[in-house]
Amino acid sequence: MRNLNQDTITDAVLARHAGCADPRLKRILTSLVRHLHDFAREVELTEEEWGRGIEFLTRCGHITDDKRQEFILLSDVLGLSMLTVAQNNDKPAGCTEATVFGPFHVQGAPHYEPGADISNGARGIPCLVRGTVRGVNGEPVPHAQMDVWQSDEDGLYDVQHAELDHAQARGILHADEQGRYHFRSILAVPYAIPHDGPVGELLEAAGRHPWRPAHLHFMIEAPGYETLITHVFRSDDPYLDSDAVFGVRQSLIADWVEQPDGTYLVEYDFVLNPAAAGSQAGAGNEH
Repeated sequence: MRNLNQDTITDAVLARHAGCADPRLKRILTSLVRHLHDFAREVELTEEEWGRGIEFLTRCGHITDDKRQEFILLSDVLGLSMLTVAQNNDKPAGCTEATVFGPFHVQGAPHYEPGADISNGARGIPCLVRGTVRGVNGEPVPHAQMDVWQSDEDGLYDVQHAELDHAQARGILHADEQGRYHFRSILAVPYAIPHDGPVGELLEAAGRHPWRPAHLHFMIEAPGYETLITHVFRSDDPYLDSDAVFGVRQSLIADWVEQPDGTYLVEYDFVLNPAAAGSQAGAGNEH
């Protein structure tokens, strides 16, 4: 223990965790230490680079507040968020696929009646969104709760507008007894994730862009079914194949169809996976 070197220190650190009483925590710590140490050895990490990494993470913490989560952005652009989603949401064929939650969901969004305009003054071309919520066997899911949020035509969410004192382009509504839903909002547009901080600097240094393809966010909950967190993407978007956070799935792409009056219509049917026996899926879960 007094003569550790770059080859023996890993086993010494792991030995310190031998008394960990939580088997899951012990497994995670063991793997983390092994991979972290192997990474440092593989790239021959210098002390200067280590210091810059610590400084980068510190700045991520400093810029994070109740309206911005830089660590979620970091996880997103490194593909870790989507990897976690993919390995934890392996659903039966036919179910709507999950994708990243994103950093702009807000608890306590306003509730709306079916057919209402949730844009609430947000800038953008009017758009009607409609479809159904069903189970994997085709059964309607009555009164499913749908939490919806999106950016405005400037590519900004309401929480990014410092002068706003009310919610825009977000809301909670419910499907009817036949699982049908419809509401009005605005045309989804592509937007850049916040890139005026450490994560933006990382993207620039890596030669990457910060753009996300146009989409609507949905979180759908119903008793007896797994909660679904997903997007619906716009089919004509130029960033579908280079989403900055790797969230696109082919099954989540839909057409936004321009109507004669200049508004748009998007139709999308959601299919939920039944909850496992004894699970707590359904309205009221926390995420």
